[in-house]
Amino acid sequence: MHDKKHTILCVDDEKNILNSLKRLLRKEAYHLVTASGGEEGLHKLAAEEISLVVSDHRMPGMSGTEFLQKVKNQYPDIIRIILTGYTEVDSITESINRGHIYKFLLKPWNDQNLILEIRQALDQYDLVKANKKLHDEVIQKNAELKRINENLEMLVRERTRDLEVQNHALELSRTILEDLTLPVIGISDEGMIALLNRSARSFNGRLKGLSIGSNIECFFPDDLMEMIKKALPSETYKGIKGYGSSDNKYDIDFIPLSGLFKGKGIIMIFRDICL
Repeated sequence: MHDKKHTILCVDDEKNILNSLKRLLRKEAYHLVTASGGEEGLHKLAAEEISLVVSDHRMPGMSGTEFLQKVKNQYPDIIRIILTGYTEVDSITESINRGHIYKFLLKPWNDQNLILEIRQALDQYDLVKANKKLHDEVIQKNAELKRINENLEMLVRERTRDLEVQNHALELSRTILEDLTLPVIGISDEGMIALLNRSARSFNGRLKGLSIGSNIECFFPDDLMEMIKKALPSETYKGIKGYGSSDNKYDIDFIPLSGLFKGKGIIMIFRDICL
């Protein structure tokens, strides 16, 4: 294995040309692979990860343009350069126009110009590879975002369904509480009326006129206020029986709130009202 960044394949049926390219590129940071014709070049491509192909044009069996067309079809990311004589410029130009060849260089070449052209070609290769990698990353990220959005939409739908069920249950609970024949009064720890069902709102006597926001001190006697204060911090409900005057007696349940609202309020339920 070699640790050089780029591998260059040079294809030419003349050994002296290949040797000249080896000498020229020996000091460059490239791994050089050679082939004496198109068929051998294709075998080398199958065995190596090639960045750049430099091929002669006139070769027996398979011309340089035919070889590079096969390279383009099988390995489209590889940069393709052809070496040619002056008399072949027209045919090479056609290959360039068709996209088979990145650039053509004339024989005999100028060493410094050839080295510069190879460096520029490999820079182009790196740029194409980087753009392709970035493109693939963008596609991957978009796919991930799509999955996230789909999961989010599903969670939103599930959460919406849950909220609809909870709202329906809450509305049903309110309706049940409102329709109870027993008077129910909710009182905050500050002594404010926070809940009244229909039966509680129809109270007669001293409790007549109760409304949300009213202060219970305006309606409840001192002994009942004392019972409420004692029941507030409790964890179990308390009750009294036969509270009231001889003509107006009722049983009362004191149910303190629990959980997060422990000590924050109490529910009073009036039962077995005797008028």
